[in-house]
Amino acid sequence: MKKSFYSLFAALLFLTACSNDSEIVVPEDVTVQDFMWRSMNFWYFWQGEVPVLADSQLDNADSYTSLLQSRATPEDFFESIQFSEDRFSFLRSDYTTLVNNLNGVSRSNGLEFGLVQFANSQELFGYVRYIIPNSDASTKDITRGELFTGVNGQTLTLSNYISLLFGSDATYTLNMADIDGTTITPNGKEVTLTKEEGLLENPIFIAQTLEVSGQKIGYLMYNGFRRDFNEQLNSAFGQFAADGVTDLVLDLRYNGGGSVNTSRLMASMIYGTNTNDLYLRQRWNDKIQGLFNSAQLEDYFARFVDEEETIAINTLNLNRVFVIGTNSTASASELIMNGLDPYIDVILIGETTRGKNEFSITLVDDPGNSYIYDSDRESNINPDNSYGLQPLVGRNENAVGFSDYTAGFTPDIALSEDISNLGVLGQSDEPLLARALQEITGLSTKRSFEVLLPAKVMGESGQNTPLFQKSVLDKRIRVPQLELQP
Repeated sequence: MKKSFYSLFAALLFLTACSNDSEIVVPEDVTVQDFMWRSMNFWYFWQGEVPVLADSQLDNADSYTSLLQSRATPEDFFESIQFSEDRFSFLRSDYTTLVNNLNGVSRSNGLEFGLVQFANSQELFGYVRYIIPNSDASTKDITRGELFTGVNGQTLTLSNYISLLFGSDATYTLNMADIDGTTITPNGKEVTLTKEEGLLENPIFIAQTLEVSGQKIGYLMYNGFRRDFNEQLNSAFGQFAADGVTDLVLDLRYNGGGSVNTSRLMASMIYGTNTNDLYLRQRWNDKIQGLFNSAQLEDYFARFVDEEETIAINTLNLNRVFVIGTNSTASASELIMNGLDPYIDVILIGETTRGKNEFSITLVDDPGNSYIYDSDRESNINPDNSYGLQPLVGRNENAVGFSDYTAGFTPDIALSEDISNLGVLGQSDEPLLARALQEITGLSTKRSFEVLLPAKVMGESGQNTPLFQKSVLDKRIRVPQLELQP
């Protein structure tokens, strides 16, 4: 993983904490909870709204220790210090797993699916969205649009789907089903899949140029904002430019987010590379906000992909973009729509998006670096505490100051995926893409976009992974104006 860009924050924690606060000695059995409290007290976006995270908790060592001991497990304690409206902060007992997953490396069988609840029932069924190339699932007889109603011979229900699909077992067998209209019936087919360590998914699932009625239209299905694929993303836009693309369909229907910086680079590839145009402005909690000047809080559109400024961005200079989105579209996917909105028309086709408008950072037990994870400081992380936190620490506003999309973005053209007719991704007759192409060309057809069985998803394959609906801040932040006191 690339080095974290927060090393210059290393002493900020001690600028706002009294010197005797750090001298409180807590029992060894709550070392993890102490790390959680101190890191969240400083970084958490809602620190001021959570009474148990108030600075005054450190005024009395005994009461502070009692607070740390108030929950039976670190997981319970972490939940107890979160804001009631926080839907996305999380932790992992092994920070190395967290770091790897944030970099796109996971334990997966390559099956990407959605879960839908049967009407008036506790039972569920799953539908295949797509298969990750070079995965175990890619070697099996299973394709987009297929359905399953059971796992290992057990019917999927609200009470067992987590253990069956997301449990510790590496291998499970899906019990497949057929669909006829809106009727779903088990068909006896079984597909056995095995999760493998280290599967790296290229988020650029499809990048192609379509020629429709004499127009060159780019189609990019992008399934995660992964910084390790920025150069490949730029190459895809270079091909769009070479093909003479005049419109772009950006398919983010299954994209739950990822790198904030990658969203900025993609926005530049779509709109332009004017570095005087503001893409976003960070807003932290009150403890942190005042530590930075406006230049340090602001990100502008980019001219280069890399920090060394050797790879120029390939831009289409568009004045509009068509985005395909669903309720699974979240975080950095919503961020790019919000960041582009002051400059170009963003036409959303699909469903209301998730409504995730905060960013997060990775925290580990390294107080010398203000708990910020830095790959160069592995030896400084407390060897007796392997926990890693991924809390929400701020929001990103666009150039006109808008960031309030907790309810999600409402589609300009409403159209749900139809489980009875999902279509083939990337083909011009796939329903959501076909609707976008119709809007771009202005050519209406006799085709009906009626949806028989809308994909009202209540769960999905990525929900137990760290990147699920996350915006991860990976910007280099400098604070040269601060002077540490002896």
